Amino acid sequence: MRQFVIHSLAAAAIGALLAFPIAPAFAKTAAECNAEYAANKAAIRAAKQTEKDFVAACRAGTETIPATAAAPTAGYQQPPAPAPPPFAPSPQVGATGAGQFATDAQARARCPSDTVVWVNTKSNVYHFAGKRDYGNTKQGAYMCEADAKAAGDRAAKNEKHP
Repeated sequence: MRQFVIHSLAAAAIGALLAFPIAPAFAKTAAECNAEYAANKAAIRAAKQTEKDFVAACRAGTETIPATAAAPTAGYQQPPAPAPPPFAPSPQVGATGAGQFATDAQARARCPSDTVVWVNTKSNVYHFAGKRDYGNTKQGAYMCEADAKAAGDRAAKNEKHP
């Protein structure tokens, strides 16, 4: 009787295993099929096949990629786009006073023989071209150095006239 129970359980286990389909070893994952669809999207769409249908066929191992699709290249891959520069608030150019300009070019046109400086309009300190704060303070304007001095502005203590 004991052998009969063991044989019956073994037969039931084998029957249960055969009742459920086993995925073949070469079946692709959904992520792999989605990646393959993305790589050949134009050609698959041109063949009037939806993404859902393609992924289902891919999972079953019966997918076909139309001949117009370019094979994915294993060699060269285009480098990713450069990361955007870190956020820095742009200077508020307040070209409202006399002799103040919104751009460096406008100031150079006004005073071609004088040095153009960036005046921090909040602190009344000016900076020379090529220095760290030139054009980079929160509030300011481009001016001729002579106009800046006449307006009562002073050069930054750590900078010297170029």
